[in-house]
Amino acid sequence: MSTPPLSKAPPLPAPDHAEQLRDALRAAAFTADGCLDLLGATAYAALSRAETVPALRATRGGSPLESLVRLFLLQRPVTHERLRAALPVDVCLADGWLVRDGDELRATVDVRPYAGDGGEDWWIVSDLGCAVGGAGGIGTAPGVDRADLVLGVGGASTTLAGLTVRDAVGSALDLGTGSGVQALHASRHATRVTATDVNARALHFARLTLALSGAPEADLRQGSLFEPVGEDRYDLIVSNPPFVISPAGRFTYRDGGMRGDDLCRTLVQQSAAHLNDGGYCQLLANWQHTEGEDWRERLAGWVPRGCDAWIVQREVQDITQYAELWLRDGGDHRDDPERYAARYDAWLDEFEQRKVKGIGFGWITLRKSGSDRPAITAEEWPHPVEQPLGAHIKDWFVRQDFLRTHDDAALLEARFRLADEVVQEQVGLPGAEDPEHVVLRANRGMRRATKVDTVGAGFAGVCDGTLPAGRILDAIAQLLGEDPVILRDRTPDSIRLLVEQAFLDPVEN
Repeated sequence: MSTPPLSKAPPLPAPDHAEQLRDALRAAAFTADGCLDLLGATAYAALSRAETVPALRATRGGSPLESLVRLFLLQRPVTHERLRAALPVDVCLADGWLVRDGDELRATVDVRPYAGDGGEDWWIVSDLGCAVGGAGGIGTAPGVDRADLVLGVGGASTTLAGLTVRDAVGSALDLGTGSGVQALHASRHATRVTATDVNARALHFARLTLALSGAPEADLRQGSLFEPVGEDRYDLIVSNPPFVISPAGRFTYRDGGMRGDDLCRTLVQQSAAHLNDGGYCQLLANWQHTEGEDWRERLAGWVPRGCDAWIVQREVQDITQYAELWLRDGGDHRDDPERYAARYDAWLDEFEQRKVKGIGFGWITLRKSGSDRPAITAEEWPHPVEQPLGAHIKDWFVRQDFLRTHDDAALLEARFRLADEVVQEQVGLPGAEDPEHVVLRANRGMRRATKVDTVGAGFAGVCDGTLPAGRILDAIAQLLGEDPVILRDRTPDSIRLLVEQAFLDPVEN
C-alpha cells in the first residue's frame, strides 16, 4: 500500500464503518472518563492547554488505551503491532482514519472523547492540531489551508452546550456547526436536526462526529447564515458563529467576513423569521463598545419584534488585548515581526475608524413570544455561574411571562416560595444591634446577590407558598407598626425584582 506524503492532506475519513470503530474505542476505554483515569487530572488539564509532555509520560506502557491516546490525542505515530490490539487497523486504513508512516501508523484526524449531557460516550472529530488552541494558537493540519481548518471542542463549545435549553423539540438548527458539537447535543432532544456551515469540510467533520458518536444523521446544508434553510422554521436555533471582529476574514472558523459585529447582529435580527412560536435562539457573540453609545441599548436594538431577549455580557476587553488575543490565535506571533506589526496596526485602524473602544463577549438568548410588550434585558455578569445553565435560562423567560401577566394587584394576590439554596447575610459593624444591610445570596443558577431592606428580608423569609403576598405584607406592617396600605403600595417593585432574579418562585394556585 502506498504511503501518502505527510506534507499533503490525506482524504478525509469515510463514516462507513463508524460503528466498528466506536466499539473498539469503547472497548479500550478511550472515553472522557477512561482518559482522565489513565492520565490523571494534571496531565489531562495540560492537554487543554495544548501541552503534551505530561500525557506522553503517562502513556509509556503500550496498552490499547495508551496507544489510542498517543495516536489521536497526542498525534504521535504508533506501531502497527501495538495498534492492532486497540483498533480494526485494516478497516481504519481503508476508510482513511489512519495512514502509514514507514513502519508506523498515524491518525489523519483528531478524535477526542467527550461526555454527553446524559453521560454518553461521544467523540468529536476535527483537524489535526485543532482540538484546542492552547497558548500558541491553533495548529496546522498537513496540506490543509489554515483558512479552512475545522476546530474541535473548546471552551466556547462547552459553554454554549451548557446554556442551551434542552426541552424535547421537533426541530433544531445548528447554524455554523463546525465539527458538529451542538448538533450532537441537539440529537438527544430534537426529532430533526439540521446543521449548516459555509465550510464544506466542516460538514464532513460534523457527519463523522455524529456517526462515530452513534447519533442520528443530521440534515447537513452548506451556506452562510440562514441562506441554506430557506424559509424553514425551528423550535431551537443554536449557534457558535464566527464572531471574531477582525479587519479581514482570514479564518473561516472564526472570522465572519462582515464588518464589525454585523454578523452577530444579522444573525439575531433574522432569527425570528426562522423560529416557531415559543422557539429559542441561543448564541455566543462578540459586540463592539462604540464611543457615545450604551452597549445595552445598542444590542437591545438588535432584538427582532415579537421576541423576548436576555443578553449577558461576560467580559470586556480593550481593543489592544482583543487584537493580541486573536493574532496569537492565528499564530501571527510566530510570524515575521514586521508582518505581525502590520496586522496589529490594521486591526487598530479598523477599530479607530469605527470608534470602537472595547469588545464585549457573552451570550444572547431570544424567545419568540409574540408579545407586544417584549421583555428585553441586557446586563453585565462577569461572576461565576452554575453550569449547565439551560434550565435556569428557560426559567428566566417563564418568569417574564408571569411578571408580564401580573399587575400589582395580581402580584399581591399571588403566592411565592423562597427558592432553593438562598441564604441571608447580614453586614454591619461587630457588636452593632442592627445590621447596616441584609443580602440575599443564591447558590444556584446565576448565583446572584441582592440587597434587601427589613421588609424584603422578612417577606422572603416567610414565603413558603401558603399565604398570598398581600397577607404577608399586612402581617409585616403590623409587626413594624407601619401603614399596611402604604406598604402594599411600595413593595410590588421589590417583589418583581426578587421574582425576576430567581430568589422567589411563584406558586400556582
